[in-house]
Amino acid sequence: MTEAGIAHGSPRRLTGSAQRAPRVTGDDGPVDELTRVLVVDDDIRNVFAITAVLERQGMEVFTAETGAEALATLEARTDIDIAVVDVMMPEMDGYQTMQRIRGMDRYARLPLIALTAKAMRGDRERCLEAGATDYIAKPVDTSQLLSTLRVHLYR
Repeated sequence: MTEAGIAHGSPRRLTGSAQRAPRVTGDDGPVDELTRVLVVDDDIRNVFAITAVLERQGMEVFTAETGAEALATLEARTDIDIAVVDVMMPEMDGYQTMQRIRGMDRYARLPLIALTAKAMRGDRERCLEAGATDYIAKPVDTSQLLSTLRVHLYR
């Protein structure tokens, strides 16, 4: 992963404005309640690293290692604010997972950030067609991840 990004071992410590940046909602004010993020990835190293970064920002993180587990989590909860979904997963890939999430009335407008390790031409478009709100290529740059989350939590 990149120097400023998430390492496959222990995540790097965020410094400066990334630590102090407020989470915001559509009213342009700070979030009074906890932001809840669902991280869907079959690689536990990525789950650990992303979770560590988001928890340091004061977010509550729920994890799923499969698309089916992500759907079950969303069925059981009514309070997920945003999801980060890996594209390359066994059985039900991220494209299928995002399409199924879009089919859930409660989460039809949930911001979905797609992650992919194979940044190939057309990936972004394919992710957006599958229902992603935005797209980030791996290796994940933590500044980009946090900025992308804030943009979509801002609405």
